[in-house]
Amino acid sequence: MNKVEVKRRENESVGGLLRRFTRKIQRSGILIDIRSKQYRERSKSEYKERREALRRIAWQKEMAYLRKLGKIE
Repeated sequence: MNKVEVKRRENESVGGLLRRFTRKIQRSGILIDIRSKQYRERSKSEYKERREALRRIAWQKEMAYLRKLGKIE
């Protein structure tokens, strides 16, 4: 990850230092990177993936059966 450093200049106010810091952070692209990782989805456990796959297969079989009977298009 990028490192951003801002040192206080002589006679620089805290507000000016903060503005310089925020500008440097925005230009570095760190915020965009962090925000994209903030809502990253966790990977599902093998058990949940397998359970969903079995449910999906059962649903597909049921739909195929109902289509064969002519109950759905």
